[in-house]
Amino acid sequence: MSDSPPSSELRWHPLLRQWVAVAAHRQGRPQLPEDWCPFCPGSGSVPDDYSVYLYPNDFPAFSEDNPPFSPEGELFGVTGARGVCDVVLYSPDHNLLPSQLTVEQWAKVIDLWTRRSVELFANPDIHYVSIFENTGVAIGVTMPHPHGQVYGFPFVPPLVQTEMDSASDHFREHGGCLYCRILAGEIEDGRRLVASNDSFVAFLPFFGRFPTELQIYARRHLGSLSDLTADERTDLASLIKLVRQKYDHLYGFPMPLMMLVRQAPAKGSHPYFHFHVEFLPIQRSPAKLKYLAAVESGNGTFLNDTRAEEQAALMRSCLTSRI
Repeated sequence: MSDSPPSSELRWHPLLRQWVAVAAHRQGRPQLPEDWCPFCPGSGSVPDDYSVYLYPNDFPAFSEDNPPFSPEGELFGVTGARGVCDVVLYSPDHNLLPSQLTVEQWAKVIDLWTRRSVELFANPDIHYVSIFENTGVAIGVTMPHPHGQVYGFPFVPPLVQTEMDSASDHFREHGGCLYCRILAGEIEDGRRLVASNDSFVAFLPFFGRFPTELQIYARRHLGSLSDLTADERTDLASLIKLVRQKYDHLYGFPMPLMMLVRQAPAKGSHPYFHFHVEFLPIQRSPAKLKYLAAVESGNGTFLNDTRAEEQAALMRSCLTSRI
Protein backbone atom coordinates (compact mmCIF):
# COMPACT_ATOMS: atom_id res chain seq x y z
CA MET A 1 0.00 0.00 0.00
CA SER A 2 1.32 3.45 -0.93
CA ASP A 3 2.10 5.90 1.86
CA SER A 4 0.80 8.76 -0.32
CA PRO A 5 -2.99 8.67 -0.70
CA PRO A 6 -4.50 10.04 -3.93
CA SER A 7 -5.61 13.68 -3.91
CA SER A 8 -9.22 12.49 -4.09
CA GLU A 9 -11.03 9.18 -3.79
CA LEU A 10 -14.59 7.91 -3.77
CA ARG A 11 -15.84 5.90 -0.80
CA TRP A 12 -18.99 3.79 -0.93
CA HIS A 13 -21.77 4.56 1.56
CA PRO A 14 -23.46 1.13 1.80
CA LEU A 15 -26.46 2.38 3.79
CA LEU A 16 -27.40 5.17 1.38
CA ARG A 17 -25.91 3.38 -1.63
CA GLN A 18 -24.06 6.42 -2.91
CA TRP A 19 -20.51 7.63 -3.39
CA VAL A 20 -18.82 10.11 -1.05
CA ALA A 21 -15.92 12.11 -2.50
CA VAL A 22 -13.01 12.47 -0.06
CA ALA A 23 -10.81 15.40 -1.13
CA ALA A 24 -8.83 16.56 1.90
CA HIS A 25 -6.51 18.68 -0.23
CA ARG A 26 -9.37 21.16 -0.72
CA GLN A 27 -8.78 22.35 2.86
CA GLY A 28 -5.96 24.48 1.44
CA ARG A 29 -8.02 26.55 -0.98
CA PRO A 30 -7.97 30.34 -0.40
CA GLN A 31 -10.72 31.90 1.69
CA LEU A 32 -11.93 35.26 0.35
CA PRO A 33 -8.51 36.92 -0.13
CA GLU A 34 -8.75 40.70 0.12
CA ASP A 35 -5.79 41.82 -2.00
CA TRP A 36 -5.46 39.10 -4.65
CA CYS A 37 -7.72 37.16 -7.02
CA PRO A 38 -6.51 34.51 -9.48
CA PHE A 39 -9.57 35.16 -11.67
CA CYS A 40 -8.74 38.82 -12.35
CA PRO A 41 -6.78 39.93 -15.44
CA GLY A 42 -3.19 40.62 -14.46
CA SER A 43 -3.03 37.83 -11.91
CA GLY A 44 -0.94 35.63 -14.18
CA SER A 45 -3.47 32.81 -13.83
CA VAL A 46 -5.91 33.98 -16.53
CA PRO A 47 -5.55 35.87 -19.82
CA ASP A 48 -5.08 39.63 -19.50
CA ASP A 49 -8.04 40.09 -21.82
CA TYR A 50 -11.07 37.78 -21.69
CA SER A 51 -14.86 37.98 -21.75
CA VAL A 52 -15.75 34.56 -20.30
CA TYR A 53 -13.17 31.95 -19.45
CA LEU A 54 -12.94 28.28 -18.52
CA TYR A 55 -10.46 27.87 -15.68
CA PRO A 56 -9.32 24.46 -14.38
CA ASN A 57 -10.11 24.22 -10.69
CA ASP A 58 -6.94 24.50 -8.59
CA PHE A 59 -8.41 22.22 -5.92
CA PRO A 60 -10.47 19.67 -7.86
CA ALA A 61 -12.56 17.01 -6.14
CA PHE A 62 -12.51 15.12 -9.47
CA SER A 63 -9.56 15.04 -11.83
CA GLU A 64 -8.52 13.23 -15.00
CA ASP A 65 -5.25 12.46 -13.21
CA ASN A 66 -7.03 10.33 -10.61
CA PRO A 67 -7.34 6.56 -10.97
CA PRO A 68 -10.33 5.42 -13.03
CA PHE A 69 -13.80 4.98 -11.56
CA SER A 70 -14.24 1.24 -11.10
CA PRO A 71 -16.92 0.49 -8.49
CA GLU A 72 -16.62 -2.88 -6.83
CA GLY A 73 -19.63 -2.72 -4.51
CA GLU A 74 -17.66 -3.78 -1.44
CA LEU A 75 -18.70 -2.79 2.08
CA PHE A 76 -15.69 -0.48 2.39
CA GLY A 77 -15.39 0.11 -1.35
CA VAL A 78 -12.97 2.72 -2.64
CA THR A 79 -12.46 3.80 -6.24
CA GLY A 80 -10.85 6.56 -8.24
CA ALA A 81 -12.41 10.03 -8.40
CA ARG A 82 -11.66 10.45 -12.07
CA GLY A 83 -13.57 13.33 -13.60
CA VAL A 84 -13.37 17.05 -14.24
CA CYS A 85 -13.78 20.21 -12.16
CA ASP A 86 -13.80 23.50 -14.07
CA VAL A 87 -14.47 27.07 -13.03
CA VAL A 88 -16.48 29.27 -15.41
CA LEU A 89 -15.50 32.94 -15.06
CA TYR A 90 -18.53 35.03 -15.97
CA SER A 91 -16.66 38.32 -16.41
CA PRO A 92 -13.24 39.91 -15.90
CA ASP A 93 -14.91 42.44 -13.57
CA HIS A 94 -14.19 41.28 -10.02
CA ASN A 95 -17.01 43.27 -8.40
CA LEU A 96 -19.82 42.48 -10.81
CA LEU A 97 -22.81 40.59 -9.41
CA PRO A 98 -24.37 37.83 -11.55
CA SER A 99 -27.55 39.93 -11.62
CA GLN A 100 -25.55 42.76 -13.19
CA LEU A 101 -24.32 40.75 -16.16
CA THR A 102 -25.91 41.85 -19.42
CA VAL A 103 -28.08 39.45 -21.39
CA GLU A 104 -25.29 39.33 -23.97
CA GLN A 105 -22.78 38.33 -21.29
CA TRP A 106 -25.08 35.63 -19.91
CA ALA A 107 -25.45 34.35 -23.50
CA LYS A 108 -21.66 34.03 -23.68
CA VAL A 109 -21.68 32.07 -20.42
CA ILE A 110 -24.38 29.74 -21.78
CA ASP A 111 -22.37 29.25 -24.98
CA LEU A 112 -19.35 28.26 -22.87
CA TRP A 113 -21.51 25.89 -20.79
CA THR A 114 -22.70 24.30 -24.03
CA ARG A 115 -19.26 23.91 -25.59
CA ARG A 116 -17.82 22.38 -22.45
CA SER A 117 -20.81 20.04 -22.05
CA VAL A 118 -20.36 18.75 -25.59
CA GLU A 119 -16.67 18.11 -24.90
CA LEU A 120 -17.37 16.28 -21.64
CA PHE A 121 -20.25 14.26 -23.10
CA ALA A 122 -17.68 12.80 -25.52
CA ASN A 123 -15.32 11.86 -22.68
CA PRO A 124 -15.74 8.12 -21.93
CA ASP A 125 -15.05 8.70 -18.21
CA ILE A 126 -17.84 11.26 -17.78
CA HIS A 127 -21.41 10.11 -17.09
CA TYR A 128 -22.96 13.35 -15.86
CA VAL A 129 -22.12 17.02 -16.42
CA SER A 130 -23.27 19.25 -13.57
CA ILE A 131 -23.21 23.02 -14.13
CA PHE A 132 -23.78 25.04 -11.01
CA GLU A 133 -23.09 28.25 -9.15
CA ASN A 134 -22.73 29.01 -5.46
CA THR A 135 -23.43 32.65 -4.62
CA GLY A 136 -22.78 34.40 -1.32
CA VAL A 137 -20.63 33.95 1.75
CA ALA A 138 -23.55 32.25 3.52
CA ILE A 139 -23.42 29.50 0.87
CA GLY A 140 -19.70 28.98 1.50
CA VAL A 141 -18.23 30.84 -1.45
CA THR A 142 -14.45 31.19 -1.08
CA MET A 143 -13.79 33.49 -4.08
CA PRO A 144 -16.04 36.54 -4.63
CA HIS A 145 -15.24 36.98 -8.35
CA PRO A 146 -18.40 36.17 -10.41
CA HIS A 147 -18.11 32.54 -11.43
CA GLY A 148 -19.78 29.16 -11.58
CA GLN A 149 -18.50 25.63 -11.95
CA VAL A 150 -18.70 22.58 -14.19
CA TYR A 151 -18.25 19.12 -12.69
CA GLY A 152 -17.85 16.06 -14.86
CA PHE A 153 -18.91 13.09 -12.70
CA PRO A 154 -17.92 9.47 -13.40
CA PHE A 155 -21.42 8.48 -12.22
CA VAL A 156 -24.89 10.00 -12.11
CA PRO A 157 -25.26 11.83 -8.74
CA PRO A 158 -27.94 10.37 -6.44
CA LEU A 159 -30.42 13.27 -6.48
CA VAL A 160 -30.25 13.42 -10.25
CA GLN A 161 -30.71 9.65 -10.42
CA THR A 162 -33.78 9.83 -8.17
CA GLU A 163 -35.29 12.55 -10.36
CA MET A 164 -34.53 10.53 -13.48
CA ASP A 165 -36.08 7.40 -12.02
CA SER A 166 -39.30 9.28 -11.26
CA ALA A 167 -39.39 10.80 -14.75
CA SER A 168 -38.64 7.43 -16.34
CA ASP A 169 -41.39 5.68 -14.39
CA HIS A 170 -43.90 8.36 -15.37
CA PHE A 171 -42.84 8.16 -19.02
CA ARG A 172 -43.26 4.39 -19.02
CA GLU A 173 -46.61 4.41 -17.20
CA HIS A 174 -48.24 7.44 -18.83
CA GLY A 175 -46.42 7.79 -22.13
CA GLY A 176 -45.44 11.41 -21.56
CA CYS A 177 -43.01 13.77 -19.89
CA LEU A 178 -43.46 14.41 -16.16
CA TYR A 179 -41.74 17.81 -16.45
CA CYS A 180 -44.07 18.88 -19.26
CA ARG A 181 -47.02 17.90 -17.09
CA ILE A 182 -45.66 19.91 -14.14
CA LEU A 183 -45.09 22.93 -16.39
CA ALA A 184 -48.60 22.72 -17.85
CA GLY A 185 -50.06 22.51 -14.35
CA GLU A 186 -48.09 25.51 -13.11
CA ILE A 187 -49.13 27.59 -16.13
CA GLU A 188 -52.78 26.61 -15.66
CA ASP A 189 -52.70 27.45 -11.94
CA GLY A 190 -50.77 30.68 -12.50
CA ARG A 191 -50.22 31.64 -8.86
CA ARG A 192 -46.61 30.50 -8.74
CA LEU A 193 -45.48 31.91 -12.09
CA VAL A 194 -42.79 34.58 -11.92
CA ALA A 195 -41.71 35.40 -15.49
CA SER A 196 -41.56 33.90 -18.97
CA ASN A 197 -40.61 34.42 -22.58
CA ASP A 198 -41.11 32.53 -25.83
CA SER A 199 -38.82 29.66 -24.82
CA PHE A 200 -38.83 29.39 -21.02
CA VAL A 201 -41.07 29.74 -17.97
CA ALA A 202 -39.85 30.63 -14.46
CA PHE A 203 -41.99 29.56 -11.51
CA LEU A 204 -41.81 28.67 -7.83
CA PRO A 205 -42.69 24.97 -7.84
CA PHE A 206 -45.61 23.74 -5.76
CA PHE A 207 -43.22 21.25 -4.15
CA GLY A 208 -40.32 23.65 -3.49
CA ARG A 209 -38.02 22.64 -0.63
CA PHE A 210 -35.99 25.84 -0.24
CA PRO A 211 -37.39 29.30 0.60
CA THR A 212 -38.33 31.03 -2.69
CA GLU A 213 -37.01 28.06 -4.68
CA LEU A 214 -37.45 28.74 -8.38
CA GLN A 215 -37.19 26.62 -11.51
CA ILE A 216 -36.89 27.57 -15.17
CA TYR A 217 -38.38 25.01 -17.56
CA ALA A 218 -37.92 24.93 -21.30
CA ARG A 219 -41.29 25.20 -23.06
CA ARG A 220 -40.05 22.78 -25.72
CA HIS A 221 -39.22 19.25 -24.63
CA LEU A 222 -35.45 18.89 -24.90
CA GLY A 223 -32.73 17.23 -22.88
CA SER A 224 -29.49 19.19 -22.91
CA LEU A 225 -27.86 22.53 -23.57
CA SER A 226 -26.70 21.32 -26.98
CA ASP A 227 -30.36 20.89 -27.99
CA LEU A 228 -31.09 24.61 -27.59
CA THR A 229 -31.41 26.80 -30.66
CA ALA A 230 -29.63 30.16 -30.83
CA ASP A 231 -32.91 31.95 -30.02
CA GLU A 232 -33.53 29.64 -27.07
CA ARG A 233 -30.05 30.31 -25.68
CA THR A 234 -30.73 34.05 -25.88
CA ASP A 235 -34.12 33.58 -24.19
CA LEU A 236 -32.50 31.53 -21.43
CA ALA A 237 -29.89 34.25 -20.89
CA SER A 238 -32.63 36.87 -20.69
CA LEU A 239 -34.69 34.94 -18.15
CA ILE A 240 -31.69 34.01 -15.98
CA LYS A 241 -30.73 37.68 -15.78
CA LEU A 242 -34.29 38.71 -14.89
CA VAL A 243 -34.57 36.03 -12.20
CA ARG A 244 -31.22 37.07 -10.70
CA GLN A 245 -32.37 40.69 -10.63
CA LYS A 246 -35.60 39.72 -8.93
CA TYR A 247 -33.76 37.71 -6.29
CA ASP A 248 -31.46 40.62 -5.49
CA HIS A 249 -34.43 42.99 -5.28
CA LEU A 250 -36.54 40.66 -3.12
CA TYR A 251 -34.91 41.64 0.18
CA GLY A 252 -32.75 44.51 -1.05
CA PHE A 253 -29.41 42.68 -1.11
CA PRO A 254 -27.73 39.94 -3.17
CA MET A 255 -29.48 36.66 -2.48
CA PRO A 256 -27.30 33.77 -1.25
CA LEU A 257 -28.30 30.86 -3.44
CA MET A 258 -27.31 27.86 -5.51
CA MET A 259 -28.06 27.67 -9.23
CA LEU A 260 -28.00 24.32 -11.04
CA VAL A 261 -28.36 23.59 -14.74
CA ARG A 262 -30.04 20.20 -15.09
CA GLN A 263 -29.45 18.32 -18.32
CA ALA A 264 -29.66 14.70 -19.38
CA PRO A 265 -26.82 12.30 -18.49
CA ALA A 266 -23.86 12.09 -20.85
CA LYS A 267 -24.38 8.44 -21.72
CA GLY A 268 -27.43 6.58 -22.97
CA SER A 269 -30.84 7.69 -24.22
CA HIS A 270 -33.13 9.58 -21.85
CA PRO A 271 -36.23 10.75 -23.77
CA TYR A 272 -38.08 11.35 -20.50
CA PHE A 273 -35.64 14.00 -19.24
CA HIS A 274 -36.48 17.69 -19.64
CA PHE A 275 -33.90 20.47 -19.51
CA HIS A 276 -34.35 22.95 -16.65
CA VAL A 277 -32.54 25.29 -14.29
CA GLU A 278 -32.99 25.30 -10.51
CA PHE A 279 -32.39 28.11 -8.02
CA LEU A 280 -32.07 27.12 -4.36
CA PRO A 281 -31.90 30.17 -2.05
CA ILE A 282 -31.22 29.92 1.67
CA GLN A 283 -32.58 33.35 2.71
CA ARG A 284 -36.00 32.77 4.30
CA SER A 285 -36.64 36.39 5.29
CA PRO A 286 -34.76 39.70 5.14
CA ALA A 287 -32.97 38.90 8.40
CA LYS A 288 -33.00 35.09 8.59
CA LEU A 289 -31.17 32.29 6.84
CA LYS A 290 -32.55 28.82 6.29
CA TYR A 291 -30.22 26.25 7.83
CA LEU A 292 -30.36 22.67 6.64
CA ALA A 293 -30.36 21.22 10.13
CA ALA A 294 -31.26 17.80 11.53
CA VAL A 295 -34.63 17.36 9.84
CA GLU A 296 -33.25 18.19 6.39
CA SER A 297 -29.66 16.96 6.60
CA GLY A 298 -30.26 14.00 8.90
CA ASN A 299 -33.66 12.85 7.73
CA GLY A 300 -33.89 14.12 4.17
CA THR A 301 -37.24 15.85 4.78
CA PHE A 302 -37.27 19.57 4.02
CA LEU A 303 -39.15 22.14 6.06
CA ASN A 304 -39.96 25.12 3.85
CA ASP A 305 -40.53 28.30 5.87
CA THR A 306 -42.22 30.10 2.97
CA ARG A 307 -45.31 29.53 0.80
CA ALA A 308 -44.57 29.40 -2.92
CA GLU A 309 -47.74 31.32 -3.82
CA GLU A 310 -46.87 34.26 -1.53
CA GLN A 311 -43.20 34.34 -2.53
CA ALA A 312 -44.08 34.20 -6.23
CA ALA A 313 -46.28 37.27 -5.82
CA LEU A 314 -43.35 39.08 -4.16
CA MET A 315 -41.00 38.01 -6.93
CA ARG A 316 -43.40 39.20 -9.62
CA SER A 317 -43.65 42.60 -7.96
CA CYS A 318 -39.90 43.14 -7.72
CA LEU A 319 -39.49 44.06 -11.38
CA THR A 320 -41.98 44.17 -14.21
CA SER A 321 -42.07 41.06 -16.37
CA ARG A 322 -44.27 39.35 -18.92
CA ILE A 323 -46.06 36.11 -17.98
